[in-house]
Amino acid sequence: MTIKGLVTDSQKHQVSLLPWQRSAIDLFDHKLKDTDRPFPCIPATQGHSLGQFCYGFVSDPRSSESTKDLAGLLRDYSAKYRDLGKYTSLIVFFETPEELKTQYTVEEFEELFWKQLNGLGELDECEWPENIPIDPHDPVWEFCFNQEKLFMYCGTPAHTNRLSRNFPYFVLAITPRWVLEEFNANPHLAGKIKTKIRERIEKYDSIPVHPDLNSYGKEDNYEWKQYFLHDDDTSLSKCPFHRFLGKFGFKKKDRF
Repeated sequence: MTIKGLVTDSQKHQVSLLPWQRSAIDLFDHKLKDTDRPFPCIPATQGHSLGQFCYGFVSDPRSSESTKDLAGLLRDYSAKYRDLGKYTSLIVFFETPEELKTQYTVEEFEELFWKQLNGLGELDECEWPENIPIDPHDPVWEFCFNQEKLFMYCGTPAHTNRLSRNFPYFVLAITPRWVLEEFNANPHLAGKIKTKIRERIEKYDSIPVHPDLNSYGKEDNYEWKQYFLHDDDTSLSKCPFHRFLGKFGFKKKDRF
């Protein structure tokens, strides 16, 4: 299956890629296939092994062009993801110059992450889904784009303690809520897998599981805090996402 602007799993070793793009794909494959040090997120390893992932490449995350390209990838992916399988995710690799890899801190990468999400909000041509609150501090809030509800995972070269969030390139793994609903359709099985995931995280990372990791919909859960985890147990007190101004709704002309 070919999707405009995206590379599917079956295409990733057939298409012509730039050296950094090939490097990112190869390193990602190794991370997800590593049996000596299994990656903690079991559904992610399943999606990867089943060939249900899509991959996209964008430029330096400091550039506005990267956000425009990311928006295009998300629009293309949202039109096709249900056909790819119930473990699908969109993996987006950003071109990450050496100065970012060696000089940027976790906090600086965090700023880039939220700059990307705020930029996507500016470029979103669709209204916010009616069943999702606009306040990120509501336990049912989650990031939405093109009316798709999405879970965001960010990995960076700066994470050293939390290796489950470490990757040589700035990377996003974007999972539709539909995939997570399919996963949770059998609560008993999902609960067992979540327990196993936490056990894997404890072995994979050099520090304990971050206290912000939680389950969607629980009263003490905030999805935005899980998108970008610090390399220690701290977290931001306020969500940096600013698509909405005030509590009275979406103002397309007044944002930012």
